[in-house]
Amino acid sequence: MNSVGKLFGKMGLLSLLSVMPLAAQIDNGVDFTTSFPFYAGDAKLPAGHYKVTQPDLNDDLLLVENINGGAHSVFVQFVPTHSAQPHPKSDVTFEKVGDTDYLNRVWIEGQNYGIKVAPGKLETEATATAKGQ
Repeated sequence: MNSVGKLFGKMGLLSLLSVMPLAAQIDNGVDFTTSFPFYAGDAKLPAGHYKVTQPDLNDDLLLVENINGGAHSVFVQFVPTHSAQPHPKSDVTFEKVGDTDYLNRVWIEGQNYGIKVAPGKLETEATATAKGQ
């Protein structure tokens, strides 16, 4: 009986681990517009209209690209995040450190999950400096 319980426990854990990557996927992308420049990772992007996609569902990378015809795009790493309530609409949030905005999270309409953009070196340094003041 004990070995059967361990087997079911391992199968349950394996099932959970195989589902977790699905919780951090953007199927059709998320469009957003900013009236201000911002950083995504360590790349500074101008104000404009952008689309966030996950080109490879097996990678923890997002593509943030300007869809106004500009040549501005960047890949950034992310980690899955969770919310207690499903989000009423897809959107993005920014973290303001000093006078600079950093792409922070991407939320998916109707889902309890989202994506947290991994902070770049510049954001990490700016946050440390701000906390030191």
